[in-house]
Amino acid sequence: MRRFLPVLQWLPKYKWAWFPKDLVGGLTVGIILIPQGMAYAMIAGLPPVYGLYTALIPVMMYAFLGTSRQISVGPVAMDSLLVAAGLGTLAISGIENYIAMAIFLVFLVGAVQLLFGLLRMGFLVNFLSKPVISGFTSGAAIIIIFSQLKHLLGADIENSNRFHVLVQHVFEKVGQTNPYDLAIGLLGILIILLLKKWDKRIPGILLVVVAGILVVYFMKLEAHGVKLVGNIPSGLPHFKMPHFTLEGIGELWPMVITLALVGYLETISIGRALEDKNGEETIDANQELVALGTANMVGSFFQSYVSTASFSRSAISQESGTKTNLAALVSVVLVLVTLLFLTPLFYFLPNAALASIIMVSVFGLIDAGYAKSLWMHRRDEFMVLLITFLVTLFIGIKEGILIGVLISLLLMVYRTSNPHFAVLGNIKDTDYYKNVDRFGNEAVVRDDLLIVRFDAQLYFGNSGFFKKQLLKHIEAKGKALKGVIVNAEAINYIDSTATQMLIKVIHDIHDRNLQFYIAGAIGPTRDIIFSSGIINELDREFLFAKTNEAVAYFDNPNSVSIAGSKVAYQNKLHGN
Repeated sequence: MRRFLPVLQWLPKYKWAWFPKDLVGGLTVGIILIPQGMAYAMIAGLPPVYGLYTALIPVMMYAFLGTSRQISVGPVAMDSLLVAAGLGTLAISGIENYIAMAIFLVFLVGAVQLLFGLLRMGFLVNFLSKPVISGFTSGAAIIIIFSQLKHLLGADIENSNRFHVLVQHVFEKVGQTNPYDLAIGLLGILIILLLKKWDKRIPGILLVVVAGILVVYFMKLEAHGVKLVGNIPSGLPHFKMPHFTLEGIGELWPMVITLALVGYLETISIGRALEDKNGEETIDANQELVALGTANMVGSFFQSYVSTASFSRSAISQESGTKTNLAALVSVVLVLVTLLFLTPLFYFLPNAALASIIMVSVFGLIDAGYAKSLWMHRRDEFMVLLITFLVTLFIGIKEGILIGVLISLLLMVYRTSNPHFAVLGNIKDTDYYKNVDRFGNEAVVRDDLLIVRFDAQLYFGNSGFFKKQLLKHIEAKGKALKGVIVNAEAINYIDSTATQMLIKVIHDIHDRNLQFYIAGAIGPTRDIIFSSGIINELDREFLFAKTNEAVAYFDNPNSVSIAGSKVAYQNKLHGN
């Protein structure tokens, strides 16, 4: 049971000395979560109260099922924007239908995450490389910031998930700017930034919310056209089944997969970053999928939309000294109290104040430093980041991440189909054989012996490249060549296509009256050499544990040690 209910791992061992830190951490995160939840619901195109609903059941479910002690789940900016981008492309009429589709979307996201967790498919998130995520999040952050200009300016600006369209809409309506909304928004941004720089422990977001409400109420700014959050329904969300339709599944499935993987990636990335700071390892990747999936699925029955881990709130939780997930339950209690008794207080909260919170929060998603580092050291990965960024910015959120993943996979395929192929030479006065291009005159190259190293698995995608490179170097050696040694230390797999290629190459080399040796093959590769028939063409006497042993055998067939031979011939097939 402890494996499926991680709460049973920490709750029996709970120390009351931890409670003050969990209480402070939970209250601090809860205070931030309330205005953030309402702000992020607005990003998703939902009424603010749905952000509070999302801060209830999903947070509670993660507290029982999650394996991280400091992660704070709930509504976040990135996923909120993805929801708006995904639903914005559909022909949905009326806010009620929009809300119903958003809730159905979160149910499907939770179902996919839960299924992936039960099937132990957490490895899928590895296909979302850091350059893709960085380019995607930077582009999405800029879109989020510009999407909030309508609240900052107090103007009726049409939304879009494409940057150039947003800019066009802003310029068309900038003349409608309400100076009061603009002043509130700019002051909110300034206050949050200054307090962050001065003392991060001061809750600048909460201060902006309280100050915004008080200024609007006492200065009666509603009469001057300041846009307000308005009435927020009090009371708890009621149980309601999501509206299931096959047509909806067909329309939503690309966004469902994207949200499921992005939400999981955010959670794992944040959790591992906090683990590095704390020096502890508690996160189980597959259990995190189960926790997130259950949180989203159960939350959908209580009017919540997509939830995942928040970097800002998780960092606050960690800085507050949170010890266990009990802190998350404290945050839930605070949200409950707000929904039951405090929602009338938010009537006078200006939308511009929430916009300032959103704009400052998501600005941190833009990682220019990482892009600069890639430009300096990894130009190919920089291009992946740049293309993902531009597609996200100018074509669409969904398209950005999908094209980014596709390009990164194509880059991976290109690298594995054209891997590093090195000619080796003996480093003077040592047993080492290294790349002659790196070591120059220090590496001794023999005319009668060709030693090469192939730094990748051998498979259908690069078998032709291997053959071409090997034969090219054999031809370059000319008639003085008597033997060929392949250092196979980096070859961890040989597929059936590469096997047939290798058998034919060995046969061709033997027809040229040249000897062929394989050195340094690891266990799994040796198993394939014996089971695939390569050994029949090679002959086991020409399989060596080390390159220097193969060279010694080439010079003197009686020089190889019994121990070396035993290691070289060890394989599952023959049980030795």
